Amino acid sequence: MTPHPLTWLYVPGDRPPIVAKALAAGADVVVVDLEDAVAPDRKDYARAATAELLSEPQLRVHVRVNALDTPWAADDLRTLAPLPGVSGLRLPKVTSPEEVVAVAEKARGLPLYALLETALGIERAFSIAAAHPSVHGIALGEADLRADLGVRDDAGLDWSRSRVIVAARAAGLAPPPQSVHPDIRDLEGLAASCAHGRALGFLGRAAIHPRQLPVIESAFLPTNEEIEQAETIVKAAMREEGAQALPDGRFIDAAVVAAAQRTLALARRT
Repeated sequence: MTPHPLTWLYVPGDRPPIVAKALAAGADVVVVDLEDAVAPDRKDYARAATAELLSEPQLRVHVRVNALDTPWAADDLRTLAPLPGVSGLRLPKVTSPEEVVAVAEKARGLPLYALLETALGIERAFSIAAAHPSVHGIALGEADLRADLGVRDDAGLDWSRSRVIVAARAAGLAPPPQSVHPDIRDLEGLAASCAHGRALGFLGRAAIHPRQLPVIESAFLPTNEEIEQAETIVKAAMREEGAQALPDGRFIDAAVVAAAQRTLALARRT
């Protein structure tokens, strides 16, 4: 089984040398960005350069296409969806399930990841997450959402974050990754933000620089203490089925055991 990705490294599609470096940086997923990272006059070049790069099979490379209401989106999908090096498409600024279904019909079963970046997208989070079997994940685009909501304090996004996490799980999808931390030098702030995101229920995070990757991975992998606790719970469940109390007084049931098993799987990256 392929380990659940914890790091998603974004790289601009119009800079092939940077993309090549990103592929060797150790991220679980590299996301070649044709949207926000590429100026309008370089969209065609970015698409062509990405198509050349992904004409051969790659390991876990996604493409963030241009927003579906832009003049570039149709060409992005037509050119890139059939390529053997593309293992997923990230769809920016999704606001309705119909948009996702329309892409799924053109993407030939390619995994789709919807980015929710507006108030309307957040309101429709579950219907978007459940729109089509090709949807493998949803996530926030916090920069655009912050502007749309007029939020100045970071805590003002926590309700939207929780809404997306709940919608993903309700639709049977994996917990979403956190949005990017924009200051690539602020690794201490990144670690603190990841800890907060993990407490909310995020799993993994998008990055915009390789130096962020080890901080993100460390923040979302279980600690030694969490692994020990999970092993204790699983061993107790193997001895006796049903609800029970551990010697230290902690009560465990099937849900607690399932959570412990997920912790151990994540620790093994399976």
